[in-house]
Amino acid sequence: MTELSRGANANLTTALIEIAVTGAEQGVVDLMAFALTAERRVRSDDDFVFFNQPTSPEGAVRLVGGDRLSIAVSEVPPEIEIIAITVAVDEGHPGVLAAVPGLAVTIADGATTFRAPASGLTTERAAVLVEVYRRSDAWKVRCVSAGWSEGLAALVREHGVSVDDEQPGSAPPVGTAPPVLSPPTPVAARASSEPQPRSAPGEERLSLVKRTALDLRKREVHKVLLTKGAVGERARVVLVIDKTGSMHQEFASRLVHRVVERMVPVAIQLDDDGSLECYLYAKSFARLPDLRVADLETWPETYLHLTGKHGGIDYKKIGGYNDEIPILTEIISTAPRGSAPTLVLFFTDGGFGKKREITKLMRQASELPIFWQFVGIGANNYGLLTTLDEMDGRVVDNVGFFALDDVDRVDDGELYRRLLGEFPDWLRAARAARIM
Repeated sequence: MTELSRGANANLTTALIEIAVTGAEQGVVDLMAFALTAERRVRSDDDFVFFNQPTSPEGAVRLVGGDRLSIAVSEVPPEIEIIAITVAVDEGHPGVLAAVPGLAVTIADGATTFRAPASGLTTERAAVLVEVYRRSDAWKVRCVSAGWSEGLAALVREHGVSVDDEQPGSAPPVGTAPPVLSPPTPVAARASSEPQPRSAPGEERLSLVKRTALDLRKREVHKVLLTKGAVGERARVVLVIDKTGSMHQEFASRLVHRVVERMVPVAIQLDDDGSLECYLYAKSFARLPDLRVADLETWPETYLHLTGKHGGIDYKKIGGYNDEIPILTEIISTAPRGSAPTLVLFFTDGGFGKKREITKLMRQASELPIFWQFVGIGANNYGLLTTLDEMDGRVVDNVGFFALDDVDRVDDGELYRRLLGEFPDWLRAARAARIM
């Protein structure tokens, strides 16, 4: 049995998924499921599966007992992207989910079994425990374990089910005040005397799942900075994304979207206002509007493209083949010696042709308050990138590089350890050299 910690995910391989929830008991802790579109809403109330409506319209999701569900993923309609597996304390019972002994989800995927224990819950009376969701042409499962203190009414409203005087699950009438999400902050974290992860304006406007993922990722970034003695450091965070034609698959599969989303917590922990300064580059470059947390739901859809005109930007003018000199020169021009530190997160599939010119620029830039963290994506031969952080003739070591052939297979903790592993060391060396 493989255990999924909060925020972890795993691939599913069989057509029929069997789900059991320990701690669920009809009339005490009710088990429910929501079949959701990409907007994380039901198409209608018929997509809400509970004991009075035990089957989804097409029969793909079935409640087969007070503590069991089955999902025939091959029968799920194409417009349904997510099956949210949820629980709620019955309105006739006191207490909270955190007090339910052994609350956990077991997912049987053929010969493979996953277990996702509920964790981090405190005052919640309703929660999403796990999600079964599409990823391209496959299905995956993710441990969510986050919810609402207000209970069932807040849970169903969040997923677009109408709330009337007779709630499924025998809930009493509810008022018209909007539910307030209970932030999924572990008790241990709140009680700790150590510095806690920073937050940024706009986090409260994100959906439950986005907020939960962001909260977990902020903690992983914070953990790395704490380990490296860099909590409290501030830096301008710049994200550069390769937009050349060879990146077509990375954009088409939305890998780039997922990369960008995982960089936002880095900016929240390091940048003064928590925003991410973003560029796309090929032959030339375009500076995109800064990505702020409040726009995380919409910004990637607006600006992450290879072609066309979007958000007032003509993507064709950026070009289709790579020339790193213009974008490198632009960033260098914005960070003169003596200014605040800049962390550049540079994602590319390689193909750097102007090796001599780029090497010269990196040597010159070693006198400036810029640390360049290059990340290779796309399983290519990265050539020059593998040697940039070993070249001589620099005031300080100002370049890092690592390759991720499949970013989705690297968990957040490992990604942030590699992404931020050298930056604190560079900060100390740059200060010693009076670069900042």
